[in-house]
Amino acid sequence: MMKLSYFFLTSLTYLLHCSYLLAQERPVSENNFREPLFKVVDDMEKRHHITIQYDSTKLADLWVDFAQWRYRGTPAQTLANVLAPLPLSYRQLDDSTYRITSYEYFRKHPKEGKQELAQLMASYQTLAQWESRSGDLSSCIRETLGLQRIHPSPIAAAIKTPKRQYNGYTVENIAIEALPGLYVAGSLYVPTGRSGKLPAMLCPNGHFASGRYRPDHQLRCAMLARMGVIALSYDLVGYGESLLQLEESDHRRSLTATVQLINNLRMLDFIHGLPAVDTSRIGITGASGGGSQSILVTALDDRIKLSVPVVMVSSYFSGGCPCETGAGHHFCGGGTNNTEIAAMAAPRPQLLISDGNDWTADFPTIDLPYLKYVYGLYDRKNLVQNIHLPDEKHDYGPAKRQAMYAFVAEHFSLEIDTLKDPSGHFSEEGCVVEEEARLYAFGMDGQKLPSNALQGFVQLQDALR
Repeated sequence: MMKLSYFFLTSLTYLLHCSYLLAQERPVSENNFREPLFKVVDDMEKRHHITIQYDSTKLADLWVDFAQWRYRGTPAQTLANVLAPLPLSYRQLDDSTYRITSYEYFRKHPKEGKQELAQLMASYQTLAQWESRSGDLSSCIRETLGLQRIHPSPIAAAIKTPKRQYNGYTVENIAIEALPGLYVAGSLYVPTGRSGKLPAMLCPNGHFASGRYRPDHQLRCAMLARMGVIALSYDLVGYGESLLQLEESDHRRSLTATVQLINNLRMLDFIHGLPAVDTSRIGITGASGGGSQSILVTALDDRIKLSVPVVMVSSYFSGGCPCETGAGHHFCGGGTNNTEIAAMAAPRPQLLISDGNDWTADFPTIDLPYLKYVYGLYDRKNLVQNIHLPDEKHDYGPAKRQAMYAFVAEHFSLEIDTLKDPSGHFSEEGCVVEEEARLYAFGMDGQKLPSNALQGFVQLQDALR
């Protein structure tokens, strides 16, 4: 009898174990109809007659609950349902090809951006309503980025190198102490042969290789100087001479969003305090990440009288780097976006340059009407303009610089006829592209970096406490 009972219990245990294994292998309600993602992707391709591209390492060990229940009538609907619980998203490459990508929290669908702007426009019908909204956003952004923790004025006098003389301008390298022990290096381009106070432009660089040492960045600053504008170029965190104190990887930290804004405001303090500068004519221009800095500084500081953000502003793309989005200031006011932040420049003159091969491709149809609406509340629609270059890419190339030069010349009342070639374009031939080492503020090996300079991200965190 005992042998029979033992045999019965053993058999029952075995059957239950087999049932459990079967339930794990076969999608049934007991295991939430669970299937491995790679199998679901293979099935989607067959069902919808499509090709799905993916990195197999991103799909490894990922499972989909209720997999078969997530299928819908179109590939896009099915992909959206299947990937929604996972840290993944997708892009449609053509009618029958899709690519699975990492989830990009900073990117939305253009239709979502358009809808957001429509809702925002409906929420402020009058100038008073808009200015209330703008004021609330400004306060929240300042608090979110921690600007209340910084010193109210520059800590020490700027470090300067000897000037280099060129045709119509000089260049000297400078560095300022933006936070205790944190130095920001740059180059100051100053017109020669000019009398009276001069306009000035801040020129933050974006996420481009070589940063402010790039030829196009140098040409932009030199040309502005030849036009009669003092131009100030400076490093991003984790670029250029910033690497004497921090690592390149520190650029992609959330705290960098705060540090870069502080650096920009310190450079604005510096240029605002130069005796030669006409403080009623200070502007800012940058491309990509430099465009992010341009709209944010303009939104928060009315000392900026003109702005030219390039290939950046979009209602459905907030910036692909934590240095642009990591602090969470886009959550302010119940949710905002870069186009609304750019609108905070109103009614100051603003030129937004877009192209056809990045997230600004829809700018003329989605974002510009919204900005015209906000500027219209001030009866200043003409002061916000867009140059759209559908065949160009994500850069600050010649056509984009030409548009910026013309806009700055118009609004800063510059005499520039002698600087144009026979075709009417601004001639950059007199501008010199220097070797990188000539732009160093701290010497070839960083030997001139002050002794109190902090070293490493931990010390940077301490400086902000």
